[in-house]
This record gives sequence, C-alpha cells and structure tokens, in this order.
Amino acid sequence: MTKRLLRWTALLAATVAVTAPLTLLGVPSAALFAALVVGIAFALLSAGPAGVPRKLGIAAQGVLGVYIGTMVQQDALGTLGGDWPVVLGVAVGTLLLSVVAGALLGLHRGVTPLTGSLALVAGGASGLVAIARELGGDDRVVAVVQYLRVGLVTASMPVVVTLIYHADKSRGSADAVTQPGQAPWYLSLAMLVVLVLVGATVGRLIRLPGAGLLGPLALTVALEVSGFSFGLWVPTLLVQAGYVLIGWQAGLAFTRASLRAVGRLLPAAITLIVAIGVATAGLGVLLARVAGLTPLEGYLATSPGGVYAVLATAVETGSNVTFVIAAQVVRILMMLFAAPLLARAVVWVSRRIGGDQSREITAESREPIRVAD
Repeated sequence: MTKRLLRWTALLAATVAVTAPLTLLGVPSAALFAALVVGIAFALLSAGPAGVPRKLGIAAQGVLGVYIGTMVQQDALGTLGGDWPVVLGVAVGTLLLSVVAGALLGLHRGVTPLTGSLALVAGGASGLVAIARELGGDDRVVAVVQYLRVGLVTASMPVVVTLIYHADKSRGSADAVTQPGQAPWYLSLAMLVVLVLVGATVGRLIRLPGAGLLGPLALTVALEVSGFSFGLWVPTLLVQAGYVLIGWQAGLAFTRASLRAVGRLLPAAITLIVAIGVATAGLGVLLARVAGLTPLEGYLATSPGGVYAVLATAVETGSNVTFVIAAQVVRILMMLFAAPLLARAVVWVSRRIGGDQSREITAESREPIRVAD
C-alpha cells in the first residue's frame, strides 16, 4: 500500500512540475500534455501505477463534458443568424475530411480504421481522448495524434495570420465575448455533480456511447441554450484534474513496443494533419464569401483546432469574435457527438469487408469496451 501511494505521489509531483512551465509558455491543455508525457515516462520505467481507476476516469470525463458545454453561450450562437446552414455545412465538411484522413491513417499497419478516424477528428481533442478506449479505439494513439493536431494548428496560426492574411494585431476587438455573471462556487459545484451523475446515468440507460462525457455535455448544452445555466462554471482546479487523469489514462498504458509503433506513425499523421488544415482553410474562403466575413475571419472560424489561440487571434486582430467562436463551438460539438456514430459506422464497415480490428497497437489496449455495449 505504501509503495502504491509513493508511486501516485511521485507521478503527481512530476506532472505538476512539468505542467507549470508549459502553462507559462502558453501550451494548450498543458496539464493533459504533461500528464501524457509523464505517464509515458513512468510506464516505460515501470515506476508508475498500473493505471487510472475506472471510476476516476469516468468522473474526469464528466467534468470535461460540463466544461466543454459551458463554452456554448446563447447570445454568441445567436449571432450566426441566417448563416447557420453554411456554418453547419462547413462543420460537416470538416467531419468528412477527418473521416477520409482517418481512413487513410487506418491503412498504416499499426492502426485500426477506428483508431485512425478518432485520432484525426478535427475537434474536441480532450473529449475524444477521454472516450477513445470506451468506443473501442486505442487512446494512446488518439492522445498523441490529437495533441499533435492541436499543437501544429496552434503553432502555425501566427505564421499563417501574418504571412498569408497580413493581419494587423494592433487593433484589438470591440466585439469580444463577454462572460455572463458567474454563479457562486458552491452552486456551480452542486450543479456540476448533478450534471455528471445524471448525464452519465441517463447516457448509459439510453446506451449512448461515451456516456460519461457526452451525457453531461448534452445536459450542459441544453441548460446553456435554454438560459437556465444560472452562470454555471467549472473551477479551474477540477478542469486541470480532469486533464491530468485523462493524460495519465493514456500515458500509463504505453509500452516500449507501442511507443515505437506510434513513432513510426507520426510522419503519416503530420502529413494528414497539414492536409486537413489546408482543406479547412479552403472551407474558410467559402464561408467568408457566403457569410460576408473577411478572409481572416473565415480562416479563424474554420480552423481545425486551437480554439483558444483562435479566440486570442480574433481579439488581437479586431475580428468578429462572437461569430468566430460560435462557429468553432458548432465544430467542436459536431465532432464530439458525431464521434460515437462514426465509431459504430467504422466498426460495421470493417466487419462487412472482413477487416481485423486487432492490429499492432490496438491489440495492447487495456480492456476496451465494445462499441455495441
């Protein structure tokens, strides 16, 4: 018992030590990335715990589900007005691009089509990592490729905005999104607990894949859209704890063999991520023309990741922040809710054509829950 406690303590201390500087550097979802890297290191050194307890993993999913749901703001979504169809169409187009890219990644001998599809879904990275194993995919591959996507999009955004769109970052925005009055911490905490418990329970009863994440997310979105969220917010400490648990869940499952397999996968993954970025920039041009936006606003509204970098860039360049963020929220929700359906479809097609879902990496996943469950 003492040895086990020491392992958890060392894992937590190392994760905090890595998270702090990454946060100062502005790395997106720094706690998740730090937990993933530290978890991998401890797993390879056989110095970490066996894994994250299932109940803690489900709780982390619920917290992230509510947190993502609070991104939806009734007033912001209303700014889309008559442009809803084209924004939704762009989100669907992005999803289809992700599916095609995932299928191509699934041709790699170390990845199943299901894992490839989840790894390249352009939105909701932390949520997809959280439920990848439950959907039957390999959360290690999904974690690495999803974080790679977010990192590449975020890192390339300042370069693209400056060299291609020649944006002036000195203007600032008079259209920044304003946060509504926050509820007292104890009310938000009570609502969080109820949303997680009720959402996860109802989700399981209706056989919703990824119920631990999508159940609370759906309830939170319903409250936000209906105006009955009462200023719900999720304490930063709980969000960071959720990120850490999700990162550990994937990182501690690594072995030397699986790490080598993921390494061989990276060149193909990077190529496909860049291709998705170029294709969604094309969708941004279409959106800008139809919705009367500037080319820069079209690019920001359709960026396949890095939502916080998108918000910061939109504010700095005086762009239409509310429209851009509303379009990004539609993209993220589309990706998260479509992922379980995508998982079912990919598994069905793979079985119909006689594909084997147990390949080099996925075979080592720890007790994935069948998609049909």
